[in-house]
This record gives sequence, structure tokens and C-alpha cells, in this order.
Amino acid sequence: MDQRQATLETLIQPTVEGLGFELVRVVVSGRHRPTLQVMAERVDRAPMTVEDCEAISRAISAKLDVEDPLPEAYTLEVSSPGIDRPLVKAADYARFAGHVAKMECREPVAGQRRFTGRILSATETTLLLATETGEVELPIPSITRAKLVLTDELIRAAQAGKVTH
Repeated sequence: MDQRQATLETLIQPTVEGLGFELVRVVVSGRHRPTLQVMAERVDRAPMTVEDCEAISRAISAKLDVEDPLPEAYTLEVSSPGIDRPLVKAADYARFAGHVAKMECREPVAGQRRFTGRILSATETTLLLATETGEVELPIPSITRAKLVLTDELIRAAQAGKVTH
């Protein structure tokens, strides 16, 4: 995460949490007219609604208008993380243990940087992943990108309310 995104996350997080949501991720993309993408989910883990996204968007817009952290014109996009959601925090890996995820590491681990496998367990600093070639332990701070893989098992879990999006 770059400094601008970290600053935006720090600015936005209290507003999102004050509305009863958890901030999942903040991403700024694009050059000429950047898009500020904010992903959030309900603290109660109920499915996000369009009204939830609208409420977050209105509150964040008001905060950003006052603080003005982005000097250029931008587009604000608020969404839920979806079923095949990004995994950002150590708690995400623990929460979705048993499901398949794809990830990329900053430095090679066991000779590779990209992994796909079933999440076995996670601590604050380490992820244990079962891949086709065996188990691998990944340092969570080294993971630069990770997301759940859309599988029949994940869809069934979401439909049963065991995994929320």
C-alpha cells in the first residue's frame, strides 16, 4: 500500500466504522481522473445492500470534501468485497481457513512468488497453505495480493450464511 492509500485509509476508517461497517480495503487507481475504491462489509456480517454502499459513500464524500486529501478530481466507488473477496489482514486468512485462495508474495518463498491453495491456518504473522505440491508457510507481511478463489464450496458456504460477502 502506498502512502496516499494509507493516509486515505486512516482518514476514512473512523467514518466507516462509525456507521457499523468494517473497512476492507482502500485503493486509488488511474492517473488522469483517479478512482478511489472503498470496500467495506457489515460488522454483523450480513450481506451488504445498495443502501449500505450509498450511506458509506455519502459519509465518506462529506469527510473527503472537508479534508480534501486528493487535490485532483476523482471518482468514489464504494462496494462490498464480494464472495471471491480480497484477503488483506491476518484476520481475513484465519476467518476463511478451509477455503482456497490465490496470492502473490513480494519475495520468493520455496522458490516461487505465486501460490494457490487451501488456507489451513493463520496467525498474526504466518499463513499455512496447502498447495498441490505440499504445505507452505508464508509470511503474511510478504503477501502483496491475495483473494479467495470462487469455488462451489465457497458458493455453498456463502449461501448457507457461513461466509458473508
